[in-house]
Amino acid sequence: MIDPRAIIDPTARLGNNVAVGPWTLIGPDVEIGDDCRIASHVVLKGPTRVGRGNRIFQFASIGEDTSDLSYDGEPTTLEIGDFNTFREGVNIHRGTTKDAGRTVIGSHCLLMPYVHVAHDCVIGDHVILANYAAVSGHVHVGDYANFGGYAGVAQFRRVGAYAHVAAMSLVIKDVPSYLTAAGNPATAVGLNLEGLRRRGFEADVLRHIRDAYKVVYRSGLKAEEACDRLADVAGQVPEVARFVDDVRGSRWGIVRPRGRRGDEA
Repeated sequence: MIDPRAIIDPTARLGNNVAVGPWTLIGPDVEIGDDCRIASHVVLKGPTRVGRGNRIFQFASIGEDTSDLSYDGEPTTLEIGDFNTFREGVNIHRGTTKDAGRTVIGSHCLLMPYVHVAHDCVIGDHVILANYAAVSGHVHVGDYANFGGYAGVAQFRRVGAYAHVAAMSLVIKDVPSYLTAAGNPATAVGLNLEGLRRRGFEADVLRHIRDAYKVVYRSGLKAEEACDRLADVAGQVPEVARFVDDVRGSRWGIVRPRGRRGDEA
């Protein structure tokens, strides 16, 4: 299952039932879990750990040194979970010592052709990034978030769980969980309700999320005041607590509806 034309460093560790296509390069300090399928012309560099059941298509570059100008060859890492799909031309860089020293991809993610994940990013589980989407360094993305084609996220920003970033949008503010953000720069255009329904959110939970959204975005309160008002329900509904935590913990401010500015929701 390993093509003789592949170049695999003797120190690389491959699990059981791993397939490797021709002209693929697997460098030192790379560990690949069981049942992975790696196509031709793939480059895998370490230190990189790849879980089981991943599928990597041709011309992907996984675990390359970051292009961050401050990087000076430090042995930073890339950690990839299980059952992800990396389509053609995907490139993922390892971390830097300016952060935790690692880039992390969760499990069950789909990265479509030519997606870029920069250094020190943390991508959750079940995340979908469509063609040419790019996340800059130090970005954190929550579980089940999804991105349209050509979407971009600026450095250090956060995109919450179950959020949707529309195609060709540029995110320069944090996107709280459950929101849809669209535009350049991206603004809040409502809740990702269809996505939440598809993920099995019950009607009562959706009602609580809608109410919390209205307090943050339609009450005229500042963000901190809105979070304080939601404290009681957040203590009872975990989904609201996640939303409140995203709003309260934002370093760069959250996306706002078009035409709204400052800290006013």
